[in-house]
Amino acid sequence: MRTPVPAIPTALPEVEVIPAPRQATPLAVVYRAGDATPSSLSALGDDLTGEWMAAVALTGKAGEVQPGPVGSPVRWVAGVGEGAPGQWRTAGAALTKALNARIAQDTDAGRAAERTLQLELPSSVGPDEVAELVCGLRLGGYRYAVTAKSAAPTVRTIRLVTADSALEAPVRRAAVLAQATALARDLANTPSNVKDPAWLATMATRTAGKVAEVVVRDEKWLAEQGFGGVLAVGGGSARPPRFVELSWRPARKSPHVVLVGKGITFDTGGVSIKPADGMHLMRTDMSGGAAVIAAVEAIARLGLDVRVTGLVSCAENHVSGSAYRPGDVVRHYGGRTTEVTNTDAEGRMVMADALAYAVDRLKPDLLVDVATLTGAMKVSLGLRTGGLFASTDAVAARVLAAGEAAGERWWRMPLGSDMGSVADEFAETVRSEIADVRQCPPGPGGIAAAMFLREFTGGLPWAHLDIAGPARADRNYDEVSAGATGFAARTLVELAASHG
Repeated sequence: MRTPVPAIPTALPEVEVIPAPRQATPLAVVYRAGDATPSSLSALGDDLTGEWMAAVALTGKAGEVQPGPVGSPVRWVAGVGEGAPGQWRTAGAALTKALNARIAQDTDAGRAAERTLQLELPSSVGPDEVAELVCGLRLGGYRYAVTAKSAAPTVRTIRLVTADSALEAPVRRAAVLAQATALARDLANTPSNVKDPAWLATMATRTAGKVAEVVVRDEKWLAEQGFGGVLAVGGGSARPPRFVELSWRPARKSPHVVLVGKGITFDTGGVSIKPADGMHLMRTDMSGGAAVIAAVEAIARLGLDVRVTGLVSCAENHVSGSAYRPGDVVRHYGGRTTEVTNTDAEGRMVMADALAYAVDRLKPDLLVDVATLTGAMKVSLGLRTGGLFASTDAVAARVLAAGEAAGERWWRMPLGSDMGSVADEFAETVRSEIADVRQCPPGPGGIAAAMFLREFTGGLPWAHLDIAGPARADRNYDEVSAGATGFAARTLVELAASHG
């Protein structure tokens, strides 16, 4: 019997737009750093005075939340810094956290009125700021815990008060993007005694399958089709691998984007076993696959005018007598062979099959893979920035623009012609004496992994996203909660949207 886990997807606060405040509902306003008064003071009388601001040391920095004066219709004042879009996201997250903390202390918190808030927006706010605000409001209170305790009451509804009806569309869109991030977090946070390859495939059907086509293939199909990488990695586990294909097809013929995600539901390292310290975090080693599943669902819900296929190779990398070994030669889909040198480099093995399948069967206009692939990327870029490798400057520019729109940070790493003569040197190191390629070529770890994957992309426009750092957080910050972050899901949606 599997351990019961929280319902998926996690319920987030609903956000809606209303033209005017409603009576008997708590009200919040925003405050930009350096303003003389909070933005809505003229409409609220003299409650938020300079004397009150001095008493609470109100600065307006992004993420600052202060309770309003006693007896005032203003229950909360939230700082948005200088008003940059990302600061609105920080403010939204901080406000939701403050609301939830207050509700948890209130013995009457079960009342619907206490779990609804109105937030009055200044007339100058635009769609970008509102979109970031909604993202923060919805994700700021995210929590995943497997516990016997009943879930604490939280804010249910946040009403944005504005006369600008044009903001309704960006609010709805941002709400879908936030839910995609939460779904990716849910899937990655689920413990691996529950989350095996079959479970992950089933959850893709139960979530994205409501709005997109989802086909799940088992180990027999994988063997028939020659997915040697997936079968090798999954061969050491009693829980067999799966291959998930998600499809969104708009009515008209449109560009085709294929998203490939790493779906390793737990990674022991295999025969090249990992140290015990930190191995428990490997339940999130399928964060790339989670981002792909969540992104395809969001793309379908938004009805984007672009064809998108998501491919997730799901396997558990375990240790047993049937586990694959260093020195093995594995034949991938399409026939190319790999010399195994480190069984802990399993992600590239399962993704090579999926990339080759995409090239052969789907022939996309753009091929993108996303994975928690290398510890080297964490060393290079830290824990809040994803590594971007791209086949061309144009592909890199699209991904960077998508990341900026999504509020997710990426840094382009060297690959191919942008590396000059070094590219030729690395390309040669991928070659193996007993196979077509070797799994772990010498050289910088993140670049070497990208060079290996490039061998399976068929020369198509391609981007490789290494999210080993930002896929997990060790503490709460902004709209991010400790644990799985859902990083890359929003970027993938924005990238698909740029092709519509």
